Amino acid sequence: MGTDASTEPQAAATRTPAASGPLTERPGKIVAVHIAYLSRSEQRGRRPAAPSYFLKPTSSLAATGGVVERPAGTELLAFEGEVALVIGRPARHVPVEEAWDHVAAVTAANDLGVYDLRWADKGSNVRSKGRDGYTPVGPALIDARVVDPAGLRVRTWVNGELVQEDTTGEDALLFPFAQIVADLSQHLTLETGDVVLTGTPAGSSVVVPGDVVEVEVDAPAAPGAPTSGRLVTTVVQGDVPFSDVGAGPKVDDMQRAEAWGSREAAGLTPEPEPGAVEEPFALTDELADKLRRAPVAGLSAQLRKRGLDNVIIEGVRPNVPGATIVGRARTLRFVPNREDLFAAHGGGYNAQKRMFDTVGAGEVIVIEARGEKGSATLGDVLALRAHVRGAAGVVTDGGVRDFEAVAATGLPVFSGGPHPAVLGRRHVPWDTDVAVACGGATVLPGDIVVGDADGVVVVPPHLAEEVADATIAQEEQDTWVAQQVAAGHPVDGLFPPNAEWRARYETSRAPSPDGQGES
Repeated sequence: MGTDASTEPQAAATRTPAASGPLTERPGKIVAVHIAYLSRSEQRGRRPAAPSYFLKPTSSLAATGGVVERPAGTELLAFEGEVALVIGRPARHVPVEEAWDHVAAVTAANDLGVYDLRWADKGSNVRSKGRDGYTPVGPALIDARVVDPAGLRVRTWVNGELVQEDTTGEDALLFPFAQIVADLSQHLTLETGDVVLTGTPAGSSVVVPGDVVEVEVDAPAAPGAPTSGRLVTTVVQGDVPFSDVGAGPKVDDMQRAEAWGSREAAGLTPEPEPGAVEEPFALTDELADKLRRAPVAGLSAQLRKRGLDNVIIEGVRPNVPGATIVGRARTLRFVPNREDLFAAHGGGYNAQKRMFDTVGAGEVIVIEARGEKGSATLGDVLALRAHVRGAAGVVTDGGVRDFEAVAATGLPVFSGGPHPAVLGRRHVPWDTDVAVACGGATVLPGDIVVGDADGVVVVPPHLAEEVADATIAQEEQDTWVAQQVAAGHPVDGLFPPNAEWRARYETSRAPSPDGQGES
């Protein structure tokens, strides 16, 4: 099966129309390696002790010059330029020193994958990497007999920019190709025509519709410097939504970082420096009690003194008079209803149901509904579920159906008011635990949410203790001022206190001479 790259691909394509690119026949299987390059291992932050594998369906094969779809409703389609091995004769229980004799040819491959679906694959990669067209190979084969397996080079370009370049030398690979073939052969029979994808180096990242990815494998030091030529794939947008018959797309910051290659590339906050100890913030019972005693109006004033004006969630009121909320935010984002998107994301175990099923004790569900009150964002069943799980409450700038029944659950809910319509009239439940905009305020997962009759305020965790103490101190002073006004004093000079009145206030708080309290 080893061939001269300059002539065989055209003949193969003519002779066997069902084959993909340079392959003369459809392979029985495609085996892919998870991590094989040192650069990829360092990028991922994990170094496997032995190679591990997954299978790709042969229906994922595609020829050069083709297109690949990013599925509707997904965001993280990533390329992986790789060296593909084409098996020339069956290999079963072959030693490492004989393994390369079973390889007929090498060529370029692009091991494409949708990271939005990895959560459901649990390592199998069936959904994320098994889609039609997700294994383009070619355009030409390089005869394995004329190249050193340690003397190959793989390069990838995106829109003409070189983004991946690595070799297959001993200092580049964790597992040489002969080891991979020998290892696989002790578990299964590698048959003639099978394809082995040998892993990708660092540099793999996300591509979007309109991007053009090119992959080339060559042997620069071999006679004639044989090359696979450039394997060209254009990304297009798919338009068929996922149905609710099975697992659909879902992403989080970990998948974004892995797909883009790093947290920084994905636009996320960098990880702490090695050795740095980051103490997690804890909303203690003592701090929560302070925040319950601190009125929202006072917290808002203290935050404004610290330069934070845009921390009020506008347009929400408690469903039950006198209700209060204190807790850390869990966030849920709705996007405007679009029928095809609701079909893919609205049914089944959607983001809304997942949030109410996983909210923890003391947490507040904050819902971004874009201020759209023409549809409900929760009803009595979900409110009951959150209450049973110990949630501190819900804040939504949208509507609430089953309004009285929700109130009867005992769960504090601050909302835009009642509305009888179901979710799908205006909203698509989209994602959870992301930054949201609720009532004109940005709320991050983990922010502290405090609500009372005046409204709801968002408190950054690092300021919580400081503003709680300052608010309580100010509240005590305001209470004393109110007592003076009630006693007949004019507000001029008293509200706020001038130097004279402040001195009187401080004197009133000083312990009495007998030590039995304030004088």
